[in-house]
Amino acid sequence: MSAFRVSAAGLLRLATEGTLADRIAEQVWMSGHGVSPAERNAWGRSLSVLAQDLADAGLDAVEVLVEYQLPLTSRRIDAVLAGVHPRTGEDSFVVVELKQWSYATRYEDSDTLVDVEHAPGPRLHPGIQVGDYCQYLIDFLGLLAGQGNTVRGAAYLHNAADRDIAELFERPATDRSRIFTKQRRGDFLDYLRAALDAGEPGAAAADRFLKSTVRPSRHLLTYAARELKERSHFTLLDEQRVAYELVLHAVERARAADHKSVVVVSGGPGSGKSVIALSLLGELARQGRPALHATGSKSFTQTLRRYAGKGSPRLKNMFLYFNSFMTADRNGIDVLICDEAHRIRETSVNRFTRSAQRQGARSQLEELLAAARVPVFLLDEHQVVKPGELGNVDIITTYAKKLNLEVDVVSLHDQFRCGGSEAYERWVLSLLGLTSQPPAGWEGDGRFDLRLAETPEEMESFLAAKQAAGETARMAAGYCWPWSDPRPDGTLVSDVRVGGWSRPWNVKSDRSVGDAPGSPFWATDPQGFGQVGCVYTAQGFEYEWSGVIIGPDLVARGGRLVTNRDEFKDPTFRSRKTVSDAEADRLIRNTYKVLMTRGMRGTVLYAVDAETRAFLAGLISARRGLETVYR
Repeated sequence: MSAFRVSAAGLLRLATEGTLADRIAEQVWMSGHGVSPAERNAWGRSLSVLAQDLADAGLDAVEVLVEYQLPLTSRRIDAVLAGVHPRTGEDSFVVVELKQWSYATRYEDSDTLVDVEHAPGPRLHPGIQVGDYCQYLIDFLGLLAGQGNTVRGAAYLHNAADRDIAELFERPATDRSRIFTKQRRGDFLDYLRAALDAGEPGAAAADRFLKSTVRPSRHLLTYAARELKERSHFTLLDEQRVAYELVLHAVERARAADHKSVVVVSGGPGSGKSVIALSLLGELARQGRPALHATGSKSFTQTLRRYAGKGSPRLKNMFLYFNSFMTADRNGIDVLICDEAHRIRETSVNRFTRSAQRQGARSQLEELLAAARVPVFLLDEHQVVKPGELGNVDIITTYAKKLNLEVDVVSLHDQFRCGGSEAYERWVLSLLGLTSQPPAGWEGDGRFDLRLAETPEEMESFLAAKQAAGETARMAAGYCWPWSDPRPDGTLVSDVRVGGWSRPWNVKSDRSVGDAPGSPFWATDPQGFGQVGCVYTAQGFEYEWSGVIIGPDLVARGGRLVTNRDEFKDPTFRSRKTVSDAEADRLIRNTYKVLMTRGMRGTVLYAVDAETRAFLAGLISARRGLETVYR
């Protein structure tokens, strides 16, 4: 279950007994989440207040879903109240965001961000936060399709008096974004009674809510052109929305006061970095603000040009590369969105750079910082996979501060890929030795499907069935086999060989070879299935089902995975003078981290090395498969 479920009367009883936090923690832990002491304290304080309020409102029979996990993401809602609407007799749901804040003001002059006493950095306005939760539920739960009026939302600041959060009331509220304080407790009870019938139990409504089908997540590239041309099609949540609003706020300050500032957004795979980037680009375009998007990935930029820039040369020209700004005018545009910023390199100079541009060349980071009034960097430090890539939070912030630039850093903690499974992401990090935790077992969490194949044929057969059923599936591998040019007759060489099974790598060049798409489009063109992708064509993309062939560059020995750089065929790794063994080790582990976190619904692993297969078999014993019903 994706929530701790209890009646309002039961909630008050557990709160009175002092066992509420323990019961919630047990449920949350079983869902694969860790529980901090601060969370326990918050449950004990805030939910006790909510439980008493529900009792005083006469809503004992209402069903309460505590710490409800939103579909397809790791984000949890404090409480969803389920019951019957007193006027219509239909299902009725109230999303409640509980805040222990006692004092908060607007962040500078923003009506979307707030400063909270004793909290670092700006926070999202609580009315916007709960309103976004309501919209997300309407977007994804089949039960609520065309029934948006059955969902309401309120932020309850039960420690605050009106005067201490007065500025937060300046933003107009709706039935999905109401704000209540301890001073407005009576209004809060009336609001609840208006949405929930005191005489009707909420158990049946809660059943339907929890059993609802889930609509598949909107594929970023499918909606990319509409995002830029029409309106926003994605609901940003919490830190995603904070990052988005911080950039728009910085643009306003830059315009009004000739001000320059930097925004750095850090998050793991599937945390929504590219959704933030395209949402910003679309909004800035609609506002008429000069803005550009840049990456260090040929595949990602070319694909964005194809999908987001479809039918519009102007939109295509908004998507550039990091090395496109060597001669750009200082502050020539309002915003430069640097997506996949972990791929920033030391310099933009390469073998194609004209001699005149080589003289006095600046660092690539300096070029990007200089190009816009508001440079934005979106990155994941665990996705650095190539020698010479140096984009990370410390390097960018330190460099910007040396230039006396103001820097805002936003960390994205939620997971929107891999079925929203935080447990799977933690499992991958511990397996690859990217955290201090040892490799752990995987029993499944109901949100993501992890499988181990005995042979590459078994893997391919499983993925082919998914592809034939209309889902997206791809196979990728570590760079452990040679990569041949196409034959003179235009066919690809099956370089990736395991026993009697063999398949070609994805096409080397931008142009298709036979039915096989050019390398930038391997992850998005249906004809990409049948070739084996590498990290450089997979990075930045997602597909519903991912197959990963673990090559002999990563093997299990002595109860953990160790790397063997001599099996890694990337030419940039050949010299130990330019790439140390320690750096090669880190980059190989990061490579598999990228490959293992492309899947939205599931991943199939196959290891070439027999001892590694046995090691993984000892860890993976999934007792819970994919429980989400998509429709």
